[in-house]
Amino acid sequence: MASAPQNADLPLFYNDLVPLNSRDHANFKSRTTDKAKWLVGQHAVPLTVEEFPQAARYYPIVFSSGDQPVPLALMGLNEGVNVFVDDEGKFLQDAYVPAYARRYPFLLARLSPDAKELSLCFDPTSDLLGEGEEGAPLFDGETPAEATKGMLQFCENFEEAGARSAAFVEELKKHGLLMEGEVGIQQEGNDQPFVYRGFQMVDQAKLREVRGDVLRGWNQSGLLPLLFAHLFSLDLMREIFARQVAQGKGPVALPQVEPVA
Repeated sequence: MASAPQNADLPLFYNDLVPLNSRDHANFKSRTTDKAKWLVGQHAVPLTVEEFPQAARYYPIVFSSGDQPVPLALMGLNEGVNVFVDDEGKFLQDAYVPAYARRYPFLLARLSPDAKELSLCFDPTSDLLGEGEEGAPLFDGETPAEATKGMLQFCENFEEAGARSAAFVEELKKHGLLMEGEVGIQQEGNDQPFVYRGFQMVDQAKLREVRGDVLRGWNQSGLLPLLFAHLFSLDLMREIFARQVAQGKGPVALPQVEPVA
């Protein structure tokens, strides 16, 4: 997938996880920022299928390789390159921000392997939370404040969207629609194109062979438009490549095969 966090057992962006509670974090506040530092150097960000229509306007949407594919928004084509933010994490243009990135530094997680419920946790290494005079309080006494309730609801909605995304991917796998992707991009001045692999995409040839009754069902459920949003977004790969070159972040070696996700 994308660049791994410091701890390989933790999700992308997160360096540590601590359960939020009124005992230890009674005086904590949540601060706003216009700099998403956690996006710097991250070229592939997980995406839910419900975000496809908005995300497809800005990012190529692909699926990670492996047996459990995850939808990804490509914010760059090469490892360590994000063409949408500067070195401080400030967006260089107005663009849709994936929900996965917007929930940071919060996350719903099980506190133990046998726990039945998810608990609201946060990354204690983030400067978006902490004690101080600025920010919105996370607790009103022992009661979660409105800001905390809102983030909990956002994280719960994200988990539900994640489950629907997993079902979407399973439907694609059921019909054998996912294939290993490959995109060749010709850069002026090079005889050979740069070839990007290491991701999955929908096989359009197999999509054309899907039975009519299945397609009608997908159209009624809203799945079919999501498929086309993914396919149309792939044209943006060349635009992302051009932006990498313009920012001085493009591949400078001889054309070669590059893993995308």
